[in-house]
Amino acid sequence: MKPVKIQVPAGAAALAKGLTLLDTITDADSPLKFAELLQLSGMSKPTFARILRTLIAFGLVRQDEARGTYALGPRFLEMSHRVWDTFDLNSAAAPELQRLSEELGETIALCRLDLDRVQYLDERSGSGLSVRVDTSRGAPLHCTAAGKVLLAFQEPMFSRNLINQLNLEQFTHSTITAQDALAADLTVTRARGYAMSFEEHLPGVNSVAVAIAGQDGTPIGALAVLGPSSRLDSSQLHLAGRELIAAARRITGSAGAIAISTRPRPRSNSGTEIECVLPWGAQLGEAPVWHRAQQRLFWVDILQPSIYRFDPQSGVNDSCDLGKLVSAVLPYSGGELMAITQDGIELLDFDTGKLTPFANPEDGVVENRLNDAKVGPGGAIWVGSMRLDASKPSGGLFRITPEGEVERKESGITVSNGLDWSPDKSTFYFVDTVPGMIYAYDSEPGSGNLSNRRVFAQIAKNAGRPDGLTVDSEGGVWCAIWDGWCLHRYLPNGELERTVEMPVPRPTSVCFGGPDMSTLFVTSARTRLPASTLSEAPLSGGLFAFTPGEIGLASTNFEIAP
Repeated sequence: MKPVKIQVPAGAAALAKGLTLLDTITDADSPLKFAELLQLSGMSKPTFARILRTLIAFGLVRQDEARGTYALGPRFLEMSHRVWDTFDLNSAAAPELQRLSEELGETIALCRLDLDRVQYLDERSGSGLSVRVDTSRGAPLHCTAAGKVLLAFQEPMFSRNLINQLNLEQFTHSTITAQDALAADLTVTRARGYAMSFEEHLPGVNSVAVAIAGQDGTPIGALAVLGPSSRLDSSQLHLAGRELIAAARRITGSAGAIAISTRPRPRSNSGTEIECVLPWGAQLGEAPVWHRAQQRLFWVDILQPSIYRFDPQSGVNDSCDLGKLVSAVLPYSGGELMAITQDGIELLDFDTGKLTPFANPEDGVVENRLNDAKVGPGGAIWVGSMRLDASKPSGGLFRITPEGEVERKESGITVSNGLDWSPDKSTFYFVDTVPGMIYAYDSEPGSGNLSNRRVFAQIAKNAGRPDGLTVDSEGGVWCAIWDGWCLHRYLPNGELERTVEMPVPRPTSVCFGGPDMSTLFVTSARTRLPASTLSEAPLSGGLFAFTPGEIGLASTNFEIAP
């Protein structure tokens, strides 16, 4: 949003300075010290100190004497409760409806859950020919973006009970009419943060919607964009979804709670020639793995959701659309694949899309999903988990044997990610993305025993977040740096040996492949990137490759015990 210039009334200069100081404290990524706040305030030291003391006295600012930092005080929590008691959703949302309709040129609607229907509360029509919304009528939950997002972010038990009561009436050829398919769609919705409808309710009309979260996190309403499918296609829906997420946070006054921002593109040049071998535009490309027998690269788009089979020689990228969230794919000795899905680990026939359940490490944990995975020493599958919205450290790390036995190896993980072993299998590497940690463990080859966890590397918050990783034959650890526009290569002692700059801000994972394992493939994402960043990095979501000079280690095939 453009900054607003405020005209300060006469006699209110001190109040304005105090409010500006509160804004500075609120917008800081982490609590600031006295000197840092003083510099940002632009005030003289005596004036700054006087205003800061006053804010502390009224409980609006809290001082951490041990760290010497300042943060918002408890008085704000008391005030927020009173705001929620009298919160007027329609009035709070009206400016955002108007702004979005003008910027996007489409119809913007404010909605709420009304028993088993979507109730439209208000709308703003876009310029020109646009979709009209009748606020006097409701709409079904199962086939509208607003309805699906209101279902997806409810408390799980409430959501399941409501789904069981719904009449999944078919309105178009695209309408979801099966409960398991609807549940799969809602899981993907929670993972990406917004719901989409592709002509599911009305022919020729697409929509995207986000939930407006209440005080306890459950939806008090939803914001939806509706438009002609000829104009509001898949790429436009994803872009609109990001704008809606920011608008929903502004409506409830929590815009600063979870910032969606990207690090500026570095202007230096690492000198490495990186080719976009597949400009695919994946929303969340992930988990590349080289299949030696097929000489193909398999990878996934978690938010599509699909598994892909890429032939570097022909450039053909075959697709297997699963219809439910998939986070990784692994080679299987029978010539097929193991897919890591929202339902656990499943045997996949890529050509037919047939799935056969094998094991589910977190069966019944509906708030979580599995994430990155690899086949480790001894032939077991190692897979991490995470909360769908990455809001709590509820994830873990699991080892699944060929017999299907599940062992939890780690807990308290926020976003489990890249994992691999040193060439001699004595060291195991594992990423927790949110705190920026790459951990190393002592590993007993084949037994699955881990010990001596330590920090192998930590990425500074302003430099991005660690994502997928792989280890080369020399023991170098390659890691994709999300929002860092780069890859890192670490020596076995944890020293950062090399930074390879990427033409996209969100590289997600890496793996070696090719006939001689000398090519490093890199997946990437474009989810929630602002339009300004996408204009600078239009290949975001593509598949990249280059030859770094090191050779990779061949992946291990999984084999189910007889």
